[in-house]
Amino acid sequence: MIRGLLGLLLLLVMGGALAAPPAVARIVQAEAVRSGWEAQTPPLQGWEPVTLADQWQTRWPDHDGVVWYRLRWQQGDAGEPTGLLLDYTCMAAAVYLNGSLIDRDPSLVEPLSRSWHVPRYYLLQSPLLRQGENELLVRVSGLAAYQPSFGVVDVGDAAVLQARYRQEVRVRHDLQLLDTAIGFVLAGVIGLFWLLRRKEAMYGWYALSAVFGRMYDTNFVATSPWPFTTTDGWQAFIAGCYVVAAAAHTVFLLRFSERRWPRFERVLMGLAAVAMAAALLWPQWMGPHRNLYLVPLIAFLYVVSFTFMGYALRSGRRDAQVLALCIVLPILVSLHDLGVYMGWYGGVSYLGSFTSPLMLLGMGFVLAYRFANTMKRVEGFNAELRHEVQQATSQLSETLNAQHALELAHSRAGERLQLVRDLHDGFGGTLVGAIARLEQAPQEMPRSKVIELLREMRDDLRLVIDSTAREHADLAEMLVPLRHRASTLLEAGGIDTYWHLQDLHGVELGASRSLDLLRLMQEALTNAFKHARATRVDITLRRDGDRLQLQIDDDGIGLPASVQGSATGGAGMASMQLRARRMGGDLQVGPADDRNGTRVQLELALAR
Repeated sequence: MIRGLLGLLLLLVMGGALAAPPAVARIVQAEAVRSGWEAQTPPLQGWEPVTLADQWQTRWPDHDGVVWYRLRWQQGDAGEPTGLLLDYTCMAAAVYLNGSLIDRDPSLVEPLSRSWHVPRYYLLQSPLLRQGENELLVRVSGLAAYQPSFGVVDVGDAAVLQARYRQEVRVRHDLQLLDTAIGFVLAGVIGLFWLLRRKEAMYGWYALSAVFGRMYDTNFVATSPWPFTTTDGWQAFIAGCYVVAAAAHTVFLLRFSERRWPRFERVLMGLAAVAMAAALLWPQWMGPHRNLYLVPLIAFLYVVSFTFMGYALRSGRRDAQVLALCIVLPILVSLHDLGVYMGWYGGVSYLGSFTSPLMLLGMGFVLAYRFANTMKRVEGFNAELRHEVQQATSQLSETLNAQHALELAHSRAGERLQLVRDLHDGFGGTLVGAIARLEQAPQEMPRSKVIELLREMRDDLRLVIDSTAREHADLAEMLVPLRHRASTLLEAGGIDTYWHLQDLHGVELGASRSLDLLRLMQEALTNAFKHARATRVDITLRRDGDRLQLQIDDDGIGLPASVQGSATGGAGMASMQLRARRMGGDLQVGPADDRNGTRVQLELALAR
C-alpha cells in the first residue's frame, strides 16, 4: 500500500512538471541584415536567417558597421511582467521592442561604446509588451576584426532572468573589476618591496608584469575607448600591454628560477617596447591584426609556464613548487578564455578573474617563505656571531690579563730601577761627596762638620723615601716633610721662611716628577741657606689651570753677575736645570724684582 501511494505521488509530481509551461524561453532563431554606420532603420530587403549566438564576421568578413537582428516570440499574457535578457551584444547596441526604443548605448558609431562585457536585462510590461506576437529589433554596431556578434535571447519569468542577469554581471564585470583591483594592489605591494630591496630584481619584474597585465584587464570593464579616439587605438594599446606583461612575466620566472640570461632578457624587453611603440604609432594596423603577434605570444607563454613547472618539480624548492601550483589552474582557465577570445565556441564569459586570488596567495607565500628563510639565516648568523664574540671576548680577556700582569711587572721593575737611579744620583752623589770631603778634611775634623754631612745624607735619603713610598699621594702631602726640614734648617740659620701654597689639592705628578720637584726645591733652599746671606725666604707653589708654578725669593746678596740669567753657574744650578728638563718645565734663575736677592722660577704642565 505504501509503495502504491509513493508511486501515485511520483506520477502526480511528474505530471505537474510536464504540464507546467517553461518559466523561461530561449530564442536562438533570428534574421539579420547589414547596413551602414548612419542607418537609423533597417533595410527592407536582404534579411537572412541566422542561429544565435551569431558572429557576423564569419558571414560578412570585411563588414565594419551595423547589423540588424530581428526575432519574434509569442506572449501569452501581456499583463504579466516579463523579463527579457540579451546575453551578448558586441560592440554597441540599440534595442527596440515592437517599434519602441527601450535601450541605446551612448555611441553607436566610432568611437564605439564598449558594452560587450555585460548582458542587458529589461522588465517588460503592457502596453509595450503585447499579447500574441512581439518583435525585438537589435541594432549592433561593431568592427569585423573584433568578433562583432549578437548572443541568445531569453524571455520569461522576471525573477529568474533578473537573478541570472545579476549572476552574469557578477562574473563578467564585478569579478573582473575585483581582479583588476587586486592585481594593482599586489603589483603595488611587490613594487614597494622591490623599491626597498633593489637587488631583488625578481620582484620588480613581477610588479611590472602585474601592472601591464592589469592594464590589459581593463579591457573587460572599460565602457569606452577613452583616451583613444578609435576602437583600433584602444585594442592596439591593450594588446601592447599584454605583450609587455608577457615579456616581464617571462623575465620574472627566469629570475625566480635563478637564471640570468641578460641578452635574452634585453631582446625580449626590446621586442615588447617595439610592440608598444607600434601600437601607439600605428593603431590602425596593430589593433585589427593583433592576433598575428598575440597568438604566438600566448603559445610562448604556455611553453614558459610549463618549463617553469618542470623546473619547480626538479629543484625541490618549496617556494617554486607552491608558485608553480598556483600557476597550474590559471593556465587551464586561460585555455577556456583563449577559446572564448578566438570564438571557438559560443561562450562569452572570461574566467581568468577567478584565478587572481591564487596568484595573490602564491606570491604571498613566496614573500613569507623567503622572509622566514632570511630570518633563519639571520638567527643562525646571530648565534654564530655571539659564539665568535664570546670567543673573542675570552681571548681578549686573557690577553688583557696577561698584558696587565706584564705591565705590572714592568711597572715594578721601573719603580725599582727609578729607586736605584734616585739612590745613585741623589743619595749616592751625596755619599760620594761626603766621603771626598772627609778624605780631604784635616785629621781632626770638627764634630759639627761630620754631623752636617750626615744630616745632608739623611735629608737626601728621606726625599727618596718620601717620593717613592707614596704612589698616589697629593703633592701637598709630599711637601710636608720637606717643608718641615727646610723650615727647621732655615730658622736655625736665622732665616724667616714663608710658604704660600695655592690650589694644590688633588695635584699628582707621579713619583719621578715629584722627586725631581722636591730635589729642585731642596737645592734652591739649600743655596739660600748656604750662599745668599738672606734673612727671609718666600716659597710660592700654586696651580694655574693645567700648569704648576713655583717661585722661591730670598733677600740675600743675589747671584754673581756671571751667573745671572743662565742658571748654569755651578753644579747645583746644573742639577736644578737637569731636573727641570726631566719634568718638562721651564726654569729661570735671576734677581728678585725691585730688591736684592735671588728668584728661582719654574713652570711646568701638570699632565705629561
